[in-house]
Amino acid sequence: MAEESTVTAPPELTVGVAALTALLDGRYADVRRTVRELLPAYASVLEDAETMPRDEFRERVKDVVLEIAGTGAAAMGFPKEYGGGGDIGASIAAFESLAYGDLSVLVKVGVQFGLFGGAILQLGTQRHHDAYLADVVSGRLLGCFAMTETGHGSNVQALGTVATYDPDTSEFVVTTPSEQAGKDYIGNAAKHARVAVVFAQLEVAGERHGVHALVVPLRDESGATLPGVRIEDDGPKMGLNGVDNGRIWFDPDGTVRVPRENLLNRFADVTEDGTYVSDIESAGRRFFTMLGTLVQGRVSVGAAGVSASKSALTIAVRYALQRRQFETGTDGADGGPEGQEQLLLDYGLHQRRLFPRLARTYALHFAQEVLAGELHDVFSGIRTDEETRRQLESRAAGTKALTTWHATDTIQECREACGGAGYLAVNRFAALKADTDVFTTFEGDNHVLLQLVGKGLLTDYASEFSDLDQLGMVRFVAGLAVDTVLERTRVHRLFEQIRDALPGGSDDWHTDSGLRDPNYHLAMYRFREEHLIGGVARRLKRGVDSGMNPGEVFSQVQDHVIAAARAHVERLVLEAFVEKVAALPDDSGDLKLVLNLLCDLHALSGIEADRGWFIEHGRLNTQRSKAITREVADLCRRVRPIARGLVDAFAVPEALLRAPALIGGEA
Repeated sequence: MAEESTVTAPPELTVGVAALTALLDGRYADVRRTVRELLPAYASVLEDAETMPRDEFRERVKDVVLEIAGTGAAAMGFPKEYGGGGDIGASIAAFESLAYGDLSVLVKVGVQFGLFGGAILQLGTQRHHDAYLADVVSGRLLGCFAMTETGHGSNVQALGTVATYDPDTSEFVVTTPSEQAGKDYIGNAAKHARVAVVFAQLEVAGERHGVHALVVPLRDESGATLPGVRIEDDGPKMGLNGVDNGRIWFDPDGTVRVPRENLLNRFADVTEDGTYVSDIESAGRRFFTMLGTLVQGRVSVGAAGVSASKSALTIAVRYALQRRQFETGTDGADGGPEGQEQLLLDYGLHQRRLFPRLARTYALHFAQEVLAGELHDVFSGIRTDEETRRQLESRAAGTKALTTWHATDTIQECREACGGAGYLAVNRFAALKADTDVFTTFEGDNHVLLQLVGKGLLTDYASEFSDLDQLGMVRFVAGLAVDTVLERTRVHRLFEQIRDALPGGSDDWHTDSGLRDPNYHLAMYRFREEHLIGGVARRLKRGVDSGMNPGEVFSQVQDHVIAAARAHVERLVLEAFVEKVAALPDDSGDLKLVLNLLCDLHALSGIEADRGWFIEHGRLNTQRSKAITREVADLCRRVRPIARGLVDAFAVPEALLRAPALIGGEA
């Protein structure tokens, strides 16, 4: 059981900023600190994004990426023998810290080292590693990751590009059969990539074997497009205009040919005589195994979303600590004299707008920390079982959805909290809003990712998981006995767990007691998750049993699948926060008190936000719901004296905040 919260937030409660920063930095503190010290040298890129013509800015971003590559900060996840750091956890930490800077630079780093280089590392074998990785790591070979097509994005299995094996020449012929099959939105493609990892339907001896990846040259060393390759610029975007997104087509007449050895063959290969071979017999499982190795991209995007939220909150909180509005009429809440205008952060509404989002940012940071640790364990071979890998994929998908939605919401609220000043480009919010908006849809549309999470929950990571599409999932769940579904979800036991978590047991169910008990928070979050999963399973079974088409059944319950998946990930986030606080030694003093305070605020804000659902399902009455609202307001007031320290602990480099008119002033 988690520890009972002991936060009383006495007036003398303080934040040891250095200690809190060290806790946030975790095991990769040196990596994070190195990147933060590196970034101020490139602070001018933030202004260049606003003043340079697009083509000039793209070149500026490319040059910065190459300079960062020269420091080794972008390649910590690659093997040491190719110039990397040999630590994928360090790679995630470095990427997360780079996200404090210009996000075009960040995304171009992600494309070059995470997507392009990561695909060669994870999908290729020794011959590919020896041929490409040293040049990728150094930046001598720039490339792109050509998966998405104009006609197919999320449905990767239906991609239109084809790679047909020609046994007479031992080559693959890469073709684009229609305009809709053109690769689209591909970062690095429009200007800088010389090589692409292309995902295509593999055809051998007239038989299709599903989507595979090949290394395909696009340009020669002078930058000229190679014969048979057609490339167009995607044009101006909402943001990230330092990244050269483009479209790629391969002529259908067979001009584009690559050697047989260019197939990234970790999971499947084609012999010289044209025989397709793979240790994974199932095409579906082979496909999902291939995609599973690319999970690092989702983890990285989620980490960047958390960092963007930290930047926005740092600016907004510091602004609210120096901007005054309206006279108080009495001694100011901040101790100011009568008649002096009041600091924005002393207003309860302003606290309500910022502090729950601040607490959630801390929660998501610790959830990302758990996720990055699991990624490191799987990719380092510490944990190799199939269930662990599937759970990693699910957790990465769901956490990416929550962190990027949180970034979009937090940046907007922080912009509004800074009034008209927040609308000025110099105050950073314009770039943060524009550049992070795409986070919710790249590396997987968030709703599609939550469907992936939901599918995993409903099939309980069964061995059939890899082969199940949406319709297969419906049929799988419909084949379960109702009692099996209920036993799996354990809904009938969780209500008792919630009551047992209260200090006085069931007698306290409708009182105000135990509101800041983390066991109560966890029980509520777990009940919501399990009830929603059970509800989806029953709806799926009922629909199929009534004779409905499985596709129609899934369409009707799709919103319930998303709700169940989101509840599942929310529970994981809360657990990560609660466990982080519980692991702190009791002699850590105010550090533990501060994090307990934030954890309580995060948990109760989440219950308050969904109190309609909890009331509908008999887990809150109106009295306790009102008590939670009062408690959230009180927790916000307790956060107020330490708010500056909480954002300073994020350690966003001062030069990257910009916002000269917003971030000075009082603590």
